[in-house]
Amino acid sequence: MSDTNNIPSFGAMLRGALGDAIIAEAGENFLDMCDEGIVFEFPFSPEGSVRELRGRDTMAAYLPKAGGLISFESMSPAVTHVAKDGETFVLEFSCKGEGKAGRYDQNYISVIKVKNGRIVHYRDYWNPQVLLNAVGGVETLKSELGSFIDA
Repeated sequence: MSDTNNIPSFGAMLRGALGDAIIAEAGENFLDMCDEGIVFEFPFSPEGSVRELRGRDTMAAYLPKAGGLISFESMSPAVTHVAKDGETFVLEFSCKGEGKAGRYDQNYISVIKVKNGRIVHYRDYWNPQVLLNAVGGVETLKSELGSFIDA
């Protein structure tokens, strides 16, 4: 899946944060780090936008569309907190970028569950207003990501 690494700095950040918890063959490619049945949640997603994605195939279709909304400039290394189970990770990181309508300078808290060397669950917490300001509002999200939004 080497052609699906739409935001290379994101994969590199995850590789650094999760290290040996992820299979070596995945390299720095986010999709290769994901289990076939991954569940990816956005609890703070704006109303009318994407709240949850299920499956690696769905992620593969979603990432180019979402990645096309923001031109990413940089991603910080993550501060990583590992739970006692050794399979749950909490990451604190940030990124800088530019959307069609403005800056996308975002801070994240991500809760990631890993099993058998792959990400099985990813819950992504971020400020929805930063996204809306950068892309020009929820109507842009609906237009660009509509097929991923639960009606």
